Formats: sequence, C-alpha cells, structure tokens
Amino acid sequence: ISKKFNGEVSPLTQLQKSIVNFNEIKQKIPFEKLGSSDWSQSAQLSRENSYWPSFSDSVELIGRESLLYQGVTSATATVIKAYELRDYSKAIREIMLCADSVNQYVAEMKPWELAKIEGMENRLHEVCSLALNLFKEITIQLKPVLPKIANEIENLFNINPLSFADSGVFLSKRINEYTHLITRIDPKLIEAMTEANKENLQATPVISQTAVKAVDAIKPTDALPEAEYISIDDFTKVDLRIAKIVIAEHVEGAEKLLKLTLDIGEETTRQVFAGIKSAYDPATLIGRNTVMVANLAPRKMKFGLSEGMVLGASDEHGGPFILSPDDGAKAGMRVK
Repeated sequence: ISKKFNGEVSPLTQLQKSIVNFNEIKQKIPFEKLGSSDWSQSAQLSRENSYWPSFSDSVELIGRESLLYQGVTSATATVIKAYELRDYSKAIREIMLCADSVNQYVAEMKPWELAKIEGMENRLHEVCSLALNLFKEITIQLKPVLPKIANEIENLFNINPLSFADSGVFLSKRINEYTHLITRIDPKLIEAMTEANKENLQATPVISQTAVKAVDAIKPTDALPEAEYISIDDFTKVDLRIAKIVIAEHVEGAEKLLKLTLDIGEETTRQVFAGIKSAYDPATLIGRNTVMVANLAPRKMKFGLSEGMVLGASDEHGGPFILSPDDGAKAGMRVK
C-alpha cells in the first residue's frame, strides 16, 4: 500500500476512498435515525422488553417482509465470501445496502405510530421482532469488523456469541434492559479528523540534526580536482579481497601496529602489519572478516614483510575502523 500511494498512506483517507464517505455512514447506521427522535434503537428495544416477554413467534414473512428478510440473510453469504477474498470494501458496501433496506422498512412501518393505536399491539410486536432480527443479521455481518460492539449486542439480546452459522435463525429469548451502544457520528468531529489528516500529509518533513550537520560539512572545496580522479580501468587494477583474520597479535616494540595473519583463499596465508593497535584488542579480531588490498607490492618493514593492506576508515573524529563485509562473504572473494 505504501508503494502504491508513494509512501503517503493515510488510513482515514483510504477509508473514505475505498469504502464509503462519512456522510453516508452517518445516515446509514441502522435504527439511529428513523424520522422520529422518540423511536430510536433504544426506544424499540425498550418497547420490545416492556410490552412482551419474548420475540413474536407469529411473524408472517409474506410479501415485502419476506423479500426483505431473504434479501438481508442472503446478503450475509455475499459478505462472508467478500471477507474470505479480503474484499473488505465490497463487504462493507453490502452491509450498508442491508442497513438502507432495514431503515426504509422501519421508517415506512412507523412503529412509533403503531404504538399509539389501540388494537395494533400484535402488529407492533411483529414489526419490532422482524426489525430487531434484521438488526441481529447485520450484527453478524459486521462482527469481524466491530467485534466489541457485536459482543455488547449479544449481551443485550441475551444470546450466545453470534457466528455466521446463526444467519437466518430467529431470536426467541427475552432481551435484557437496553444499554447505549454507539454514539452517533458528529459531522464536526469527522471534518476535524479529515482536516488534521490533510495537514499531516502536507506537513514539512523534519530534518534531523545529523542530516543538517552532514549537509553543512559538504563544501565546494571538498570536490576532487579533475586530475585526482581515476578511470574505471585504474580502479579494476586494485585487487580487493575478503580476508579472514586467522591470527592477530601485538608486535614487540611497535606503538601502532598489530600483526595480522590473513586467509584470502590462497594456499598460504598473508602477513600484514596494520596500524590499528590503538583501536583493537588483538583477541577480538581473530575469526573476523575484513577487506584487504591483495595486489599491493610487499613492503619490507622493521618488524617483517607486509604482504598487503587492510582497509579501514578514520578522520579527526575517530578511528581507525577496519571494514567488515556483509554476512555470507567468504575468504578470498573478490570485492568489485
């Protein structure tokens, strides 16, 4: 994802792009906005709990109600398949379509008005029972995305944990007292989150002090004069090899030198005197790989013959530090 969006990935922005915009979500949460402040999910559950001991077992799913219930339950299978294919955008859109259908049904049935009409108690019971069973179905669909809220709904409905296998199974137990589940989305908060998200993407990159110092250290005078450059042909003349330090030891009478015996893949080892005594204990070097110039002309020194040069780095801030190849490099390998 980072590569696709050039490293500027914002979960909030991608949620808006790939699933649904927040205005849609605000309008489509089931039972939260049904045309009457007196008939929310809370009121519906309270009436179900206070009027009747259990869900209606006489709901006749005929006509539109039958098609609605079948449509929502069959959509659960589509949602499950989308989850399995990791097509989460499709899953959420299917769920939102179900929520639209259920919201429309409840708004048209107007249970808040049925509750005021004498003799419509049974019909009110049927509408509430069907609506809450549809709410349960949507809960099943959303449980992989909102597991905590789904658990709260399970407690509210006084049922065992829901699974996909519970799709299409009607509720039968008496529900518990209603407790608040979700706070309605505040558009102002969403706008604030979106604006903050945009600011984060447009923020000026913070440059570390180390990087600043490194840039300041580069001066025009640091450029090499043209005469000091070498050609690629000159470079290839240097035979750089991976060298394994077989023996490392002090040199009697030498203030700066250590004597290294190196294996560079030849029949015999090489002896090299390196000016690294101030930085290394010889015992810590044994068995370590480094890089040496293998075709440097042997040099006769006071303490013996040096048959090459070990590469290292140093400046006014510290060193010397001998070079170490990456894991996997073997003695005798050519460095090029």
